[in-house]
Amino acid sequence: MTLILNTWIFEQDVKNGTPQAELVDRTAKLGADGIEVRREYFTDLETETAAVGERAKANGLMVTYSVPDELFFEDGQFNPKLTTYFDEAKAMGVSKIKFNTGRFDRYQGNLKLDLSRLPLNEIEMNVENDQTEASGNVAPIKAFLEATGKVAFNQIGYVYDLGNWAFTGNDAIQSAKALAAYTNYIHLKNTVSDHGELKTSADLNTGIYDWKRILNELPNDVPIALEFPMATDEKIAAQMAILKAGAEG
Repeated sequence: MTLILNTWIFEQDVKNGTPQAELVDRTAKLGADGIEVRREYFTDLETETAAVGERAKANGLMVTYSVPDELFFEDGQFNPKLTTYFDEAKAMGVSKIKFNTGRFDRYQGNLKLDLSRLPLNEIEMNVENDQTEASGNVAPIKAFLEATGKVAFNQIGYVYDLGNWAFTGNDAIQSAKALAAYTNYIHLKNTVSDHGELKTSADLNTGIYDWKRILNELPNDVPIALEFPMATDEKIAAQMAILKAGAEG
């Protein structure tokens, strides 16, 4: 399996000023196959993206890019900033870039023309289920992916995020079944209920989800990222071992 570490794992280090480029080396030392960098964690985009790209290449790591923006604005407009995000991704040697869908239901443009402006043959684009009504439910995600297929952009796919389904009240297993055919990437985190308040778990095996059962519904040849904060490298290594044993068992 291809195991990715999302830099949310290193949340405390980032808050303390550690740049994501330094986390590339740490990710490699932990034995992961790749790193998922988060756009909101950059403080100097031009300098840091170049450094991420250099260090990832030196370490032989795959790089994926999480961008906290949507493809379609609230009024349905196709996001004009997407080309900028792809340029940033190119600087890092990114293989996969991820967005939220947004209000595709209000889009009135020429989808084939708009998508043709993006370098989709160079970088794989995916949408993820987030914690919102517009982008965190099966129906709008599937509607967008079906539409891209109809205009011959079948390479656009989906990131299955396990933990987020709890926040939109969806059935994680049924959602996996519905979107498995489009799934290019998996984000794993569990969710706990703390006196009725949903929170991200600090342990894969602690929470409301049987993540191994979920993986049975999804492709077994796509990268899997761990995506929840962890305090130490020992904890990260232990969670990586749990994932490998469960995914390959």
